[in-house]
Amino acid sequence: MKVFEDRFWSSRDGLKLHFRDYPAPPEVGARLPVLCLHGLTRNARDFDVLAPRLARERRVICPDLRGRGDSEYARDSATYTPAQYVEDVLALIEQEQLGRFVAIGTSLGGLMAISLASAIPGRVAGAVINDVGPALEPSGLSRIKEYVGQGRTFPTWVHAARGLEHLQGEAHPGQPLDFWIGMAKRLMTVAGNGRIVFDYDMKIAEPFLALDVDAQPDLWPAWEGLAGVPLLVLRGALSDLLSAATLEKMQRRNPSAEVLTLENVGHAPTLDEPESLAAIERLLARAG
Repeated sequence: MKVFEDRFWSSRDGLKLHFRDYPAPPEVGARLPVLCLHGLTRNARDFDVLAPRLARERRVICPDLRGRGDSEYARDSATYTPAQYVEDVLALIEQEQLGRFVAIGTSLGGLMAISLASAIPGRVAGAVINDVGPALEPSGLSRIKEYVGQGRTFPTWVHAARGLEHLQGEAHPGQPLDFWIGMAKRLMTVAGNGRIVFDYDMKIAEPFLALDVDAQPDLWPAWEGLAGVPLLVLRGALSDLLSAATLEKMQRRNPSAEVLTLENVGHAPTLDEPESLAAIERLLARAG
């Protein structure tokens, strides 16, 4: 049974963008909605497990960023930037008249959540930041550069799962085939020729590949701007993008943040781990 509605909004440069809208049951009352923001090469399906669970008690919105999933591809690849993604999501927030909300962001989505808190002060009532922070490890960024935009295709879901395991197996060691098939079905789609392909515009890689991994913007002031807001930071113990030292610094600069390190996981936790789910529910209870 489908538990969400496929809906759309428009970017300011005229793209038709898609989001999944999981309505809250009418009897639960006015709890804060949740906005789920996916990572660089992912899409709204990344929250297939988490969103229905949270929607038992509150509305959940999961957008496809431009160039991903069922959202339109950008006419200009230069717009595939975090600043543009934030502008797009602000247009969605305006359309849906979201007042205060909780943001849950994985990787790129976590950086967007931090940026949204600066862009619309007081509106982000809580945030889950998944395996990302104000300082990113150059080694992790370099690894992502090795695979983003490669355009691989596969004949079957088993082949796709094995290909994904080859790319990301170090981040999820020892996982069975079913895990990788599930991940493949979230990240990929069946193309018109019957081949299985990654579900994003390969041109999203162009601005990312041009990044200097050793020259990063200073996001610490934005992180510190979340002081007093309920926060949860998740880190995979094997992560090559968010270091243990950066995590410690994040907690030092926002002492009220809960931090959770997941053993035997790299970049990024899937958010359906029992520990992650329990921590997210604690965060939502704090936020309201």
